[in-house]
Amino acid sequence: MASKNQLTGMTGVYLTAAELSKRGLIAALTSRSAQGADILVTDIDCQRSYTVQVKTNARTFNFWLLNSKAKQMVSNNLIYALVNLRKTETEYYLVPSQVVAANIKVSKPSDTKTIWYSIYRNKIEQYRENWKIFEE
Repeated sequence: MASKNQLTGMTGVYLTAAELSKRGLIAALTSRSAQGADILVTDIDCQRSYTVQVKTNARTFNFWLLNSKAKQMVSNNLIYALVNLRKTETEYYLVPSQVVAANIKVSKPSDTKTIWYSIYRNKIEQYRENWKIFEE
């Protein structure tokens, strides 16, 4: 059975794919175990293609947790869709991977051995509803 976090992540992926489709793009979901890309995207003429990594929060947070490899995963065609599922609306931040990699915060809570990789909303606010990124 899927956990609440898995369902949240899946919801973000499907909502992002639906938004891309509404904008005339072809969005194909990858296997949930694929590393790096949750959605493969192309325009209708197959002239532009993108990979999309989706990170989703079930509540409005000021940050998103990232994969430890996010700093190395940089490509002109890799876009992060950082999604906040809110009760009244869904917020999308469409951010180039270069911007994500440059703004990753690494933290290690003193009470654990876990290292957290995250990006904060104040670093990417200008990318809110940045759907035009798929036109470039």
